[in-house]
Amino acid sequence: MFESEVRFYREIAPVVGVRVPECYQSESGPEGTLLVLEDLSDWAAGAEPGAAASVLRELHDRWAGRAHNEWGWLRPLGAGEQLVAELYDRSWPELAGRSDLSASVRSFGEGLVGRVVEVETAVGQAGALTLAHGDASAQNMRTGPDGVVALLDWEDVSAAPGILDLAWFLVSSVEPERWQEALTAYGTSDGLSAVMPSVMVQGYLSASDLPDGEAVGWNARLEAALELL
Repeated sequence: MFESEVRFYREIAPVVGVRVPECYQSESGPEGTLLVLEDLSDWAAGAEPGAAASVLRELHDRWAGRAHNEWGWLRPLGAGEQLVAELYDRSWPELAGRSDLSASVRSFGEGLVGRVVEVETAVGQAGALTLAHGDASAQNMRTGPDGVVALLDWEDVSAAPGILDLAWFLVSSVEPERWQEALTAYGTSDGLSAVMPSVMVQGYLSASDLPDGEAVGWNARLEAALELL
């Protein structure tokens, strides 16, 4: 992941076409990796749903059908799916007993046990490959004084259908009542149903990291995801 981020800033950032931190130094070697990046800590954390979705669409349109040919080292679809599947199946018994998951969310999660590789494979049906951020949550975005949205933390950069980034942004970061803002700004929901179960797996795993009773927000967004399926 860290090697990928160094390569992103060396090879892709200069031409990526959306705002990212300026890179002042990038090194990779036997001792590890080093990045010295522009400090955007005085920018506002996160981004408005519509503004973030517009930036993601700009990124995806720019590199649709060609990112995987330009940079053959990009993480491909299916990378690590077996590890994710094993982690999910191990985590489910504790997840199932949480008090902050609704019946519908718990039922869908139960149905994913033993099927994670299957839902990860379905992501490939969601559309053409493009340059995907890979972790397009609000915590990896900053908004400047002029409203420009910057995308940070490119460790998970990959070649994937762009709608995967949008789906993760919704499930990880956007209040359900504002999902339509993001969907309208992105301009299409094609492929969303194909990627949503995979994204929901990550949502369940993220909820599992919180103490019981503190994943109410995750539950609400998972319920909203169910409504789109």
